[in-house]
Amino acid sequence: MKDRISQDIKEAMKAKEEARLSTLRLILTEFVRKEKEKGIAPTNEQCVQILQTMARKCRDAAEQFTSGNRPELAAKELAEVVIIESYLPAQLSEEKVRQEALAAIAETGAKSQKEMGKVMGLLTKKLAGQADGSVISRMVKEELQKLGS
Repeated sequence: MKDRISQDIKEAMKAKEEARLSTLRLILTEFVRKEKEKGIAPTNEQCVQILQTMARKCRDAAEQFTSGNRPELAAKELAEVVIIESYLPAQLSEEKVRQEALAAIAETGAKSQKEMGKVMGLLTKKLAGQADGSVISRMVKEELQKLGS
């Protein structure tokens, strides 16, 4: 992943794509920071987690800028999200996440929300990079509530 980003930085420089270039540099900086923090290069799974975190932070910042009446800054953040997400695996639909949640609930034998942790542990590993944790959590909670009632 890091090599791909480095290559894309070179291409963005040649094409003089300033917005893309700055976003790719931010991504590479995060990868390098994580590498220095851990002492080893991040795995592709860790890179996906880093990208998901970056995308979430950009979306949050865009919301803040929108509510603060700064649409130009919100647009910049949303443009960064598009670039960051282009490096993430395709996201699953909510219906597919719900199906996976039902399968995980059946696999773990969970019957109530008290056992949500077991289901989430299984699903977050299985769907890493393919679905946002908040979506997974919401689907699991909804399905466990149906079982409880």
